[in-house]
Amino acid sequence: MSSKNTESEADRSTGSRIRFLLLLALGVWVLRSLIVAPFSIPSGSMLPTMAIGDYLFVAKWPYGYSRFSFPFQFPPIDGRVLDKLPERGDVVVFKKPGEDMDWVKRVIGLPGDTIAVEDGRLIINGRPVVRADESVTEIPVSPNSPCRVAPGASPDLSQANGEAVCRYPVYRERLPNGRSWLVIDQIDDMRADHFGPIKVPAGHVFLMGDNRDDSMDSRYSPAEGGIGPVPVDHLVGKATFAFWSTDGSASYWLPWTWFSALRPERIGEEYRP
Repeated sequence: MSSKNTESEADRSTGSRIRFLLLLALGVWVLRSLIVAPFSIPSGSMLPTMAIGDYLFVAKWPYGYSRFSFPFQFPPIDGRVLDKLPERGDVVVFKKPGEDMDWVKRVIGLPGDTIAVEDGRLIINGRPVVRADESVTEIPVSPNSPCRVAPGASPDLSQANGEAVCRYPVYRERLPNGRSWLVIDQIDDMRADHFGPIKVPAGHVFLMGDNRDDSMDSRYSPAEGGIGPVPVDHLVGKATFAFWSTDGSASYWLPWTWFSALRPERIGEEYRP
């Protein structure tokens, strides 16, 4: 075989590899930008719905697409394409205004809604949301969930099935359309439990964490460390379900610990209200 033929075959092989890598990169971009992307829960602001260490899929299509839907915000499109508002009660992932950081909260108010909180009771458009006491929820204590409580509250540690658990008082909020979810309300916080009323501006949504006394959300301005009402354009997608969950005891360099740290009961946990 001549050296010319050998070089030609090498060129074709290199060209095939380059095409494969380009197609692979395009496929990953399409998947992460238009269909679904992974996200992990770093804090307890959405307890008891989401546990620290949950890894979940975020559906990209339900609310349309903006530049925040895409990795590195490219292409930098203006506004939203195929725009659709979320529903009250949806759990959404969004870019925190002013920062390139993904956050997750629950949609409480839509554009034009009036939102208030009185004595911890959520009020939407002048109507108190039905709230029923459901006693306590027990969160297993682990390296990434060390029984954190809101300032002014005391940790309530107990034992359940031979393991340490942290007990939080919980209530079930229920919208008139039947959608409901559990919220943690640990103390009477003068800032978090007494808010508003405010009207949600056009093109914005009002977001809150389910762990009401330990969530910097739309009740707080960006200057206070919160987010204020969030522009709809900043929505990344809708939280769907957990595909993995770890208690924080795993070591990156010890692969077998990835499985000993697994919380299998949380795999497949859905976040729909």
